[in-house]
Amino acid sequence: MTMIGRMRETSGTRKRFWFDPRFAIGLGLIVVSIAGVVAIVGAADASVQVYTAREALAPGDRVHADDLALTGVRVDGADRLYLLPDDVGDEGLVITKPVGRGELVPASAVGSAAGVRQAALVIGVTGELAASVAPGSTVDVWTATRTGTGEYEPPTVAVSSATVVRLVDDSGLVVDTEAASVELLVPRSRLARLLEAIANEAAVSVVPTDLPGK
Repeated sequence: MTMIGRMRETSGTRKRFWFDPRFAIGLGLIVVSIAGVVAIVGAADASVQVYTAREALAPGDRVHADDLALTGVRVDGADRLYLLPDDVGDEGLVITKPVGRGELVPASAVGSAAGVRQAALVIGVTGELAASVAPGSTVDVWTATRTGTGEYEPPTVAVSSATVVRLVDDSGLVVDTEAASVELLVPRSRLARLLEAIANEAAVSVVPTDLPGK
């Protein structure tokens, strides 16, 4: 065989490529395995930022974000069970249940800061409610002290600018029309006077302050 023939034979041999399907399958399994491990590790390392108490908190305390510390936790449902950064507004929150120092702050242990200034109260009314009395409307609560059977003193305003939460009928179901009682948000500073009037069986009337729509 001449030199040229040997070169041609060698060149033809180098162009051949050996491929084993088992090698490709094994390589694919390795890639899938690595990806699975990475996903598992990433999921295990996932945590939710929740608030913990820097100091012991008692019911009635008002807290802001600066009074709390963020802690990463890996607990199922942590975003529903505990206080999150987005839950604390500029006005802060009011603690409704004791929270120890360093403990996670449960979402059920806080309330709106408005709760310090207002209280919800269901009152029975004398007569029918005006058609414009509806959830979200503003009303004045008038009371007339009872002096005898069927006799009352001139009515006076016990609470002004109370907010209607809902209308309630005798069976306790929320309704949209006439109701025997109504749930109101009243200032805490007027709560004692209103409760006293109710305890003394005063006549209670609710008068809307909003003008009815035309």
